[in-house]
Amino acid sequence: MSNVYVTRRIPQPGLEILEAACDRVEVNPEDRYLTREELLRAVRGRDGVLCLLTDVIDDEVLAAAGPQCRVFANYAVGFNNIDVAAATRRGIMITNTPGVLTDSTADLAWALIMSVARRVVEGDACVRSGKWDGWGPMQFLGQDVYEKTLGIVGAGRIGTATALRSVGFRMKVLYTSSRPNPELDAIGGRRVDLLALLRESDFVSIHVALNEQTRHLIGRKQLALMKPTAYLINTARGPVVDEKALVEALRERRIAGAGLDVYEEEPRITPGLTDLPNVVCLPHLGSATEATRAKMATMAATNLVAAVRGERPPNLVNPEVLEG
Repeated sequence: MSNVYVTRRIPQPGLEILEAACDRVEVNPEDRYLTREELLRAVRGRDGVLCLLTDVIDDEVLAAAGPQCRVFANYAVGFNNIDVAAATRRGIMITNTPGVLTDSTADLAWALIMSVARRVVEGDACVRSGKWDGWGPMQFLGQDVYEKTLGIVGAGRIGTATALRSVGFRMKVLYTSSRPNPELDAIGGRRVDLLALLRESDFVSIHVALNEQTRHLIGRKQLALMKPTAYLINTARGPVVDEKALVEALRERRIAGAGLDVYEEEPRITPGLTDLPNVVCLPHLGSATEATRAKMATMAATNLVAAVRGERPPNLVNPEVLEG
């Protein structure tokens, strides 16, 4: 008998995989986050749990699931919401959904670049409010994107895809990476350190994973290095940026603007951020296309089903759990 729980409704293709393979599938009936108490109760006695990035899966939750639990399948590429070491100690497999959202997130990074540089959201609000009184030569002047410098902080899959999209804009590409990136080198990209990238870039796009080394990677000192005409784009993880420092930099016009899809304490937004006209704020839409979210659902479900059957999941984060 396999008994699994889904912490929030996911696209139907994923649920169909679970329902076809598992004896009991229970889904959170409400389209909202579970409270801590609800999560602890919901995971109890499960063989597998399909969880979201918004669920904090620490040792207490893992213990609540019980010794029979085989897997927590994360519906996300990242897994910073899970205490992987604790899961490994308990013999619980952790899986994720890598690669699937590369292109949709890269597309969204470009949506933010264009929106903030050309003041698209401000212009839309003006028209909708009925305040627009016709074309004028000084209205909503923004910045060009064509032939500017794009800085990619973290040239992994998503960072690389974002940079490759710049070719049509004839942009100069700078990138940070632990090793050279042949794809970016082939389009004239230059590997530099973070400080050089911040000083030289007109658009700084963040694509690093969240860990202890990258938390507040962009803070007051780093923002001070950016050009006053430069823009910061974050589609990675909110805590990579010190949002209080960002609010100060935006308010004082020490940088031109920012485009954000992620936040330091989601869904809470740092006070002052949404009051600023030079920032575009999106509700974590990086992977929000029908095709991408459906693929994430099928990947997460496939991972979970394999694990509860005693097989090795396709996207296992902690393979050492099988080596004991």
